[in-house]
Amino acid sequence: MSRNNRGITRRKFIHIAGASGILSALVLHGACKDRSLGSSGGGKRVILLGIDGMDPRLSQRMMDAGELPNLAKMREAGGYSPLGTSIPPQSPVAWANFITGADPGVHGIFDFIHRDPTRQCAPYYSAAETVESDDGWEVGSHKLPLDFWPFNHDPTQTLLRREGTPFWDHLDERGIDVRIYDIPANYPPSPSTHGHVCCLSGMGVPDLLGTYGTYQYFSEDTLVPRDEGGGMRSPLRFENHAAGATLVGPPNSYLKKPTATQAKFTVHRHPTDPTARIDLQGRTILLKEGEWSEWVKVKFNLEMPIFLPDAQANGICRFYLQAVRPKFRLYVTPVNIDPSDPGGQKISEPESFVTDISKERGLFYTTGFQEDHKALSNKVFNDEEFRAQARHVLDERLELLDYAKKHYDDGLLFFYFSSTDLQSHMFWWDSDERHPVRPSEKAIKYNRVVADIYREMDRVVGDIVKEYDDNATILVMSDHGFCNFRRQFNINAWLRDEGYIQPSDCKSLLDPSRGQMVDWAQTKVYGLGINGLYLNLKGRERDGIVEPAERDALLEELTAKLLALRDPLDGTSVVTQVDRTDQVYHGPEAAKAPDIIVGYHRGYRASWGTALGDMTEPVFADNDSAWSADHCMASKEIPGVVFSNRPILRDEPSLIDLAPTILEEFGVGPPASMTGKSLFKATATAGAD
Repeated sequence: MSRNNRGITRRKFIHIAGASGILSALVLHGACKDRSLGSSGGGKRVILLGIDGMDPRLSQRMMDAGELPNLAKMREAGGYSPLGTSIPPQSPVAWANFITGADPGVHGIFDFIHRDPTRQCAPYYSAAETVESDDGWEVGSHKLPLDFWPFNHDPTQTLLRREGTPFWDHLDERGIDVRIYDIPANYPPSPSTHGHVCCLSGMGVPDLLGTYGTYQYFSEDTLVPRDEGGGMRSPLRFENHAAGATLVGPPNSYLKKPTATQAKFTVHRHPTDPTARIDLQGRTILLKEGEWSEWVKVKFNLEMPIFLPDAQANGICRFYLQAVRPKFRLYVTPVNIDPSDPGGQKISEPESFVTDISKERGLFYTTGFQEDHKALSNKVFNDEEFRAQARHVLDERLELLDYAKKHYDDGLLFFYFSSTDLQSHMFWWDSDERHPVRPSEKAIKYNRVVADIYREMDRVVGDIVKEYDDNATILVMSDHGFCNFRRQFNINAWLRDEGYIQPSDCKSLLDPSRGQMVDWAQTKVYGLGINGLYLNLKGRERDGIVEPAERDALLEELTAKLLALRDPLDGTSVVTQVDRTDQVYHGPEAAKAPDIIVGYHRGYRASWGTALGDMTEPVFADNDSAWSADHCMASKEIPGVVFSNRPILRDEPSLIDLAPTILEEFGVGPPASMTGKSLFKATATAGAD
């Protein structure tokens, strides 16, 4: 297998379905044992709710005001603490800390974006990688892998790149049932060796196009087709109140030159009423203005050699009729992997887990990022439309929780909520300072949305406690907190101005279209991802120039300069924490890490251009995005929360303490690779990991 698709752009996933159905018949699936069949959990129950981004400051204010009564009861009984997050406090890093009970030196996830030093700063997605076969048959315009027929559904394979052992493997070995719903940082899902783990992957699962969520927008006010970050716009031209349109599907990866598949549909606008009809592949969808459709199955035909049966990629989407007049506007969700028929796209362990869920409760979002924040940032949605779409996501998640409880007897139940994170990114604003995109009255209004979600999470916790309190250990946790994202800092522009990146008019590390490119023969330090700095170290980076003997002095120099940095706007300290990874990471993967993790002051974050090495913007700038709040700051400034129906005895608990806590609740001793300790034992201070 070769890694010739190891890049930021994710692979294009394809579900091959032979017309005869022979492929489906040949695939053997495991099955999650239903609670009615009994359990091997020994009667012990541990229930953990992962509420992404739940913030201790807001939680404490609301508890003090009597707005979170169920969580407040846990606090009063000693079952509450702020929870130390990861270094850096990025979601894939934090959830990998939780999963392994260890820091990034063990699990090897340091950022959303990593770099390949052998290709000098080449970026790739950190948590998963696509590989494909170099060998195959060439049949006309097609290339098929040698093992294509009849056992292989796809010429490519996506691999989980998180290292370390997930804590649930230790439960699996001992026959303890584990049920995990929408967990981040576990795509593709790790296998269950002994068959006691059922896991639905969350953050990291792509849409059918292989992206993290690409909406499609059709309108009369779009003049020419164009791609934009997170979406595609297409013009609609009506003739006699009818307009043809095309949904873009995944590329046919069996072609030597893959091309995008398509699904054509027709929109019929009512001559006078604010309604429309959509005809798609034999199905008719009737919508009123402002109405959402149910999930709709879509088939994308794949061209195959003549000797093979027809093939198709199957997905699902929802249509939202935004406006009929004066300009027709139609939004279509990202095309999700069909949970009722995911084919060779493994989004659950076992593969039958997601289809079993779908059989009982119908179609649902399968992408890792479900709230369509890109549609709001790109002004396809207004605030209310995004709020409504995000509400659909939460409603589906609550229905899934009902399913999870119905099928849970004993063992571990983990359930994840994203609403507190993605809606906070777009709606959080807890100060009187100018909001990036909203007037002050609207900033206040939509900040209340976040508090409403906290209240709903409190009700969820209350229901769990009411049903299970006497017979379960209940934990509620978040991976990090939140704060305003007011100012952005382009660290590569700063490095250039300080002389660490050359030439002095450099505009980009990676993109020649931005202007003058970096000269690696004169460059000592560079930033990639959101929080990481790398030395251009000789013997490690392909074009490294920094001698290993210079390393410590250069790191000390950078640390001092970053901590002394002040915003010229008002003199605020920009960086409050600088961590050398050789001092804070412990394990076999630490050598792959950035050399420094930059921890920003609350209100500051790396600029949008920093992540992929652009320097075309000023060093400091106001954040101008609807993405108005964040958590990629200093880990000490942005902790999460942990609640329990048992007293928490550990001082300053951290994310890495959750895994050993769960294991010890089942009488399983944590392995040596786990550096955390049980929350329910008084021990030495842990601090942030």
